[in-house]
Amino acid sequence: MSGHPYNVLFLCTGNSARSIMAEALLNYLGKDRFRGYSAGSHAKGEVHPLTIDVLSRNHIPTRELRSKSWDEFATPDAPAFDFVFTVCDRAAQEVCPLWPGQPVTAHWGLEDPAAVTGTPEQQQQAFNRAFKELDARLRIFIQPFICPAPD
Repeated sequence: MSGHPYNVLFLCTGNSARSIMAEALLNYLGKDRFRGYSAGSHAKGEVHPLTIDVLSRNHIPTRELRSKSWDEFATPDAPAFDFVFTVCDRAAQEVCPLWPGQPVTAHWGLEDPAAVTGTPEQQQQAFNRAFKELDARLRIFIQPFICPAPD
């Protein structure tokens, strides 16, 4: 393992649900080996209340979460990223800033739970589904770094 935590940036358009969940989950699951960040191309400026709800119900810290523009991470003093993941199809199709250090990039398309209309129960189910999908992907992603294969 490298001498520093791996920095991972999760991008979405609004940075209010999926990318925020990914940031919080990675910081929780990745312990001291990963540092998660999130941003949006057109950040809404606030975290969706159901994002906070699903994270809190799963005992994931939410205190420091905030919606932010990806411009915040395109400055010379921003963290250098090892990995950059887009989690929504719109952000994956946009022209992203150039991230220093040539990070590994990938697209993890997830349905937007914030776009679900319907009953409060249907909306909650959408957030639960997004949380579970991100949780599963992140556990697979970090597994080789947390529990490396024996020599």
